[in-house]
Amino acid sequence: MATAFLGPRGTFSEEAALLHAGRAGRVEADGAEPALIAFASFPALTAAVETGLATDALLPIENSIEGAVSATLDLLIHETPLKIAAEVALPVRHFLVTAPGATLADLRIVTSHPQAFGQCRRFLERCLPEAEQVAALSTAAAVQAVAGGDDRARAAIGTARAAELYGGSILAHDIQDTRANLTRFVVLAPEDAAPTGDDKTSLAFTVRANVPGALHAVFTYLAEAGIQMTKAESRPTKGWLGEYVFLVDIEGHRTDPAVARTLERMREKCAVLQVFGSYPRFPVESLRELVDRPMPLP
Repeated sequence: MATAFLGPRGTFSEEAALLHAGRAGRVEADGAEPALIAFASFPALTAAVETGLATDALLPIENSIEGAVSATLDLLIHETPLKIAAEVALPVRHFLVTAPGATLADLRIVTSHPQAFGQCRRFLERCLPEAEQVAALSTAAAVQAVAGGDDRARAAIGTARAAELYGGSILAHDIQDTRANLTRFVVLAPEDAAPTGDDKTSLAFTVRANVPGALHAVFTYLAEAGIQMTKAESRPTKGWLGEYVFLVDIEGHRTDPAVARTLERMREKCAVLQVFGSYPRFPVESLRELVDRPMPLP
């Protein structure tokens, strides 16, 4: 029962994996952390599940500041047969981490995952406008590299957990553009989840022809069935300029009679329709009070 996550230890993905394990009841009898396996890339995560190295894998799919995580969407659309079996939403707090003794005036380079740069744009523009931004494979990898050296000109953006794990110093806290910075993760597994009565279904489709009303015709079936969409966006098909895959999340399980009938009607209007999976809806609203309250220092 091992979960694969984007490592090394100390990433937001690890935090989400621990949250998922707790919600799934994967708590060790002796109180030890559940079995987690770190991998260095998103494709490695799906490969780990497909080959039996892990039971499931946790990947970020959406951020409230930066929007969709295209690498995860492209894996679902083009590369993996795995299904979405669960979702987890995590409040994201970013910290500026340095080698011990470094000051703001010392910093010339900031390293982190590109998503973190996008989520901390205001802080970087205002407090470190001249610093070079260097991409890393993950926030934790960036913190590990900075904290493990003695270069006071380099800083990393990452988690408080990573700073603690690798011995870095937190120079600034909560540097994300907004306190309501949430990342939604999906859990990929060989099969999706059984119905719970409070579910979501994720799907993707392409229209048969790019003509007026083609997209409206597909969405009309959802409206007629009274099925609520919770997200809609598009991605290039990677086949031709101007051709898109439309990605939609809806309320309900794919086996619910109304949803099942509507999906069959939609297939008639679609060139391709992929159901990524049905899974229990994460109670995102329960995080609002957590985000609104004063943030404690680590």
